[in-house]
Amino acid sequence: MKALRALALLLAFAGMVMLAVSGIGTRIGVWHYRTGLSMLRYSAYVGIAAAVVCLVALAVTRPRGGTRTALVLGLLLSVLTVGVPYRFSQIAKRVPPIHDITTDMVNPPAFVAVMARRASATNAAEYAGDSVAALQRAAYPEVQPLMLPVPPLAAFDRAVAAAKAMGWEIVAGDSPSGRLEATATTTWFGFKDDVVVRIRAANEGSRVDVRSVSRVGRSDVGANAARIVRYLDELQRQR
Repeated sequence: MKALRALALLLAFAGMVMLAVSGIGTRIGVWHYRTGLSMLRYSAYVGIAAAVVCLVALAVTRPRGGTRTALVLGLLLSVLTVGVPYRFSQIAKRVPPIHDITTDMVNPPAFVAVMARRASATNAAEYAGDSVAALQRAAYPEVQPLMLPVPPLAAFDRAVAAAKAMGWEIVAGDSPSGRLEATATTTWFGFKDDVVVRIRAANEGSRVDVRSVSRVGRSDVGANAARIVRYLDELQRQR
């Protein structure tokens, strides 16, 4: 019976470690991002096994005191280990398999300064056109240009401040042309997504368009659309 309890705790710990290092190892370059994503998926299987063994151990061995507490904690860790990959998989099923999001699907802002950094990217920087635009319109209707009641130069200063507030790395900025390029790095896996902001005079103010494109991965699991929405919200707060 002690062996069963030890197995339950070992599986719970192994699943949590696998979950944590799947992203950390990818971020620091220990393994390819596909390996990290596979580890994320398999950590859920380990978590399911751990949860089952923990439940069996609690029911069959009837532990007391610290042993029971350890098994309950192991069960909670197992649920967490399963929950994180499950959440990602559900989001992936709800969103289209695209990785290029823009507020202007007719004339999307183009990348210039970041192109050298995208030399090893598996995703092209050229916009794919109507097929991607149709999927974006259906999935992310909230992604729209932002109109600011200030002239372009003032809007550009706000755009830079908002990008810094988002924690982006500013790659290039040109206030006269109203162009800002930056790179955003995701927290867990360290994925690099490139962003371009374009500001033009419009209606006695400024129109701000934003485009965010992942360097790797067919689907961004909604990350680029969420990033643009958060950025435009931050931009409106800038004064």
